[in-house]
Amino acid sequence: MADAASSRDVVERPASTERIVTLTVNGQSHTLRLDTRVTLLDALRDRLGLVGTKKGCDQGACGACTVHVDGRRVLACLTLAAQAEGREITTVEGLSAGDAPHPVQQAFMEHDGFQCGFCTPGQIMSAVALMAEGRTGSDEEIREFMSGNLCRCGAYPNIVAAIRDAASRGGRDAHL
Repeated sequence: MADAASSRDVVERPASTERIVTLTVNGQSHTLRLDTRVTLLDALRDRLGLVGTKKGCDQGACGACTVHVDGRRVLACLTLAAQAEGREITTVEGLSAGDAPHPVQQAFMEHDGFQCGFCTPGQIMSAVALMAEGRTGSDEEIREFMSGNLCRCGAYPNIVAAIRDAASRGGRDAHL
């Protein structure tokens, strides 16, 4: 019985939930030790200091955390950082070329496509992807494909106008 008692005293330790993850963000490689449960949103904001990507609802309902992974828009709050390893991640900080704003950023400024600005990075990232997808044929199409991005301030007419303007200036190539 002594053997049975001693086996009950053994504390099993769970396997480590950390791993080394290499993320390529805005063209730069970053190697991080992360818990496997860390979202891409938290890795970008808390570990890399890229706070342009916003934490809104943290449930995938508002679009504030939209980033591009391999050129496609994703919700960073619903994506594990480890899932993005080996893929190209672009945040709002990576859109502009030096000091010149991206054409969509410029259009948002010109059309006042923001009020409080909290949703703006996610709106811009979705707009860039929307244009790359060729989804700017009409205001209705723009509204439909931007419907995953919420704006509490109600700047929707200005957002649509900004996207329409940026698309007319550069068409599908405005995302480059």
